[in-house]
Amino acid sequence: MVPWRRQKQEESAGETSLLQQKRIRELPILYAAKRNRAKTLEKLLKLKSTEPLTRGAAGETALHVAVLYDNVEAVRVLLEEAPELVNEPMTSDLYKGQTALHIAVMRQNMVIVGDLIAKGADVSAPQAVGSFFQLRPSNSFYYGEHILSFAACVGNAELVRLLLSHGADLEAKDSHGNTILHILALQSNKMAACQMYDLIMSYQQDKESPGLEETCNNDGLTPFKMAAVEGNTVLFQHLVQKRRHVHWTFGPITCYLYDLNEIDTWEDAQSVLSLVVSEKNKEARRILDISPVKELVKRKWQRFGRPYFCLLAAVYVLYMACVSMVCVNRPLKPRPDNVTDPRDMTLLVQKPLTESYLTYDDHVRLAGEMISVSGAIVILLLKVPDLLQIRSVRSLTQAVHGGPFTLIIVVFPCLVLVVFIMRLTNTDGEVIPMSMALVLGWCYVMYFARGFQMLGPFTIMINKMIFGDLLRFWWLMVVVIFGFSTAFYTIFQTVDQTQFGYFYSYLMSLFSTYELFLNVINSPTNYDVDLPIIFFVVYVIFTIIANLLMLNILIAMMGDTYWRVAQERDELWRAQVQ
Repeated sequence: MVPWRRQKQEESAGETSLLQQKRIRELPILYAAKRNRAKTLEKLLKLKSTEPLTRGAAGETALHVAVLYDNVEAVRVLLEEAPELVNEPMTSDLYKGQTALHIAVMRQNMVIVGDLIAKGADVSAPQAVGSFFQLRPSNSFYYGEHILSFAACVGNAELVRLLLSHGADLEAKDSHGNTILHILALQSNKMAACQMYDLIMSYQQDKESPGLEETCNNDGLTPFKMAAVEGNTVLFQHLVQKRRHVHWTFGPITCYLYDLNEIDTWEDAQSVLSLVVSEKNKEARRILDISPVKELVKRKWQRFGRPYFCLLAAVYVLYMACVSMVCVNRPLKPRPDNVTDPRDMTLLVQKPLTESYLTYDDHVRLAGEMISVSGAIVILLLKVPDLLQIRSVRSLTQAVHGGPFTLIIVVFPCLVLVVFIMRLTNTDGEVIPMSMALVLGWCYVMYFARGFQMLGPFTIMINKMIFGDLLRFWWLMVVVIFGFSTAFYTIFQTVDQTQFGYFYSYLMSLFSTYELFLNVINSPTNYDVDLPIIFFVVYVIFTIIANLLMLNILIAMMGDTYWRVAQERDELWRAQVQ
């Protein structure tokens, strides 16, 4: 989606540029500004018929055009003859709010910047808010909206000093609440951003108001947290090193004390640790390998996380053992009525509630059932708030966020409570939610494998394959199975069904085709009788598509996924441990 949006924006910018050039050629004042024809401009501006505020296709004035092409002479003529142009913004949706000073700063033309400021150009108020400058994934850069942030992002220290000396607002925020320090955390030239960060802070030291480093944007992020969320390891490490203090030095050995404010979750719910592990950007997880974050994570896991996790795993396994024993020993009695359907193999049925708790064994099972129901209620009370905090369905597919386990641990106790209600109301069919609860409950044990470095990465691998390869493959498999099962059922619809038990009904045909797809069974037909020729044709096509093509494609896809995930599975494991 993002590449498509970026392509559409590039096409829009390209079309605007073509229209802009055409418009410039048509308007004498814009054309003279582009060609740096100062005398022509001077003559045009003295004519009463000339409108100085004439705009091009992008909403630009002649001053914008002259600055864009670094035409110093044309700029000076325009400033002298039409000084009202100095703070005029562009008006198109693409470049809305951009002034001539914005362009001059981007071009890093010190001469023109000086001329504009000398003629009264506003260095603080103008904001470039057009779609070309907005903070969105489809844009390839973001320099903020203010002129000072433009100068900082291009990395020109001389420009920054010049603007600050003429009153540029150091604490100005864009429409997202980002200060100049936040915007520096978004830049691709990370070393230049670090140098500019230090330069900005050298001016901030003389201020008595709250520091820029403590200022939060609309998302509640400080520049330090912004660097972590964006995975800007260079700037993050630079800021961490600025915060540390020398504790002691002994020869070549130096002991440092690190400031854990904004990093640890102890006093800050929106700490760096919390933000990094919940961030979709995989670059952000590299913050976990930087000191002191790496050491902090290790200490917290060894001292608090691992003992608690192991205890929780042991309690849950014992609980599931109790649930399993209760289900295996559920109250059953012999079937009271006679069998009339030869395909009906039922021997035992569920006891009514009045007969289920009479013997000593029933009382023991009752204790286990009470533990099972109580445990289900406790799990729901603890986990439903976590489920409500999930922002999107996609979070359920991400291993770092717990993957599908967050949903499993909520559905499992719900099924246990459904069984409990069905038991109290003497409703038949409790085996359906009971069997599903057992499957989900024991599958959740894999969640606790995350706490062990030997097993944790493999749970991530399974999660990636299920929600990556298998989910895509499943849609194709469903189409193939529905198509061929319908064909098989239609082929054998007119023959004796007792001779072809695998296709006696449409549902059975679906299941048999599914087994054929996975090579669980061979061709389920009776070769002692004559078979329709079309069956052989359809079966050969099915074998080629299902067994030779699709299953081998799935194996290749899973192999490719294994190779890709293996490169970062340890990193993902460390992130999800948090």
